[in-house]
Amino acid sequence: MRIIKAKDYDDLSRKAANIISAQVLLKPDCVLGLATGSTPIGTYKQLIEWYEKGDLDFSAAKSVNLDEYRGLTKDNDQSYYYFMYNNLFKHININMENTNVPDGTEPDSEKECSRYENVIEAYGGVDLQLLGLGHNGHIGFNEPDKDFPRTTHCVDLTQSTIEANKRFFASVDDVPKQAYTMGIGTIMKARKILLVVSGADKAQILHDVLCGPVTPEVPASILQLHSDVIVVADEAAMAKL
Repeated sequence: MRIIKAKDYDDLSRKAANIISAQVLLKPDCVLGLATGSTPIGTYKQLIEWYEKGDLDFSAAKSVNLDEYRGLTKDNDQSYYYFMYNNLFKHININMENTNVPDGTEPDSEKECSRYENVIEAYGGVDLQLLGLGHNGHIGFNEPDKDFPRTTHCVDLTQSTIEANKRFFASVDDVPKQAYTMGIGTIMKARKILLVVSGADKAQILHDVLCGPVTPEVPASILQLHSDVIVVADEAAMAKL
């Protein structure tokens, strides 16, 4: 595991974008595992800037996203498909047919989860998986539990995650209560993992993830066992390390 200290959020975003751009340059037809949330936005903005300067070409790349709310359509402004399209995809030259987000409108969870796993397998797996970190240690929507879920599955969101996400909705009642997410096992199959963490409010959980025991009660702690993890965190997030 490599831990890279960034001065602030902007520095974190540049450092993370550097790692992703290196992957694209070294393997233009790479499979990128992508994440949503507030932390990756700066990273995506930096990638867009470099693309617009002619430094990056995403035309051969493929992407698979970590998760999607169950029940939201692609055109819902809180869906993760909408987020990815507006924060990255429409600004670069990636082929939209090669972008993948779980289908939140599929009512049959077993069918959708199996389909998504097959997509990842057909691509030959993920070359680089970008992750954010939830306040309770979740990655994707893998919440604290008694065991590590292996594959893509439907999850009931915890109250803390619902509370954390309510700022994006008109009211807490509008926040979806379930999501489709890659499992811990699926995430751990990625050849390289990039974890980005920002802010003083993440300092304690980042400490627990990196320095505490490996336990499904802190899902991201499993990253201690991966052979190629890069953590990029700003000074505020690293305050307790």
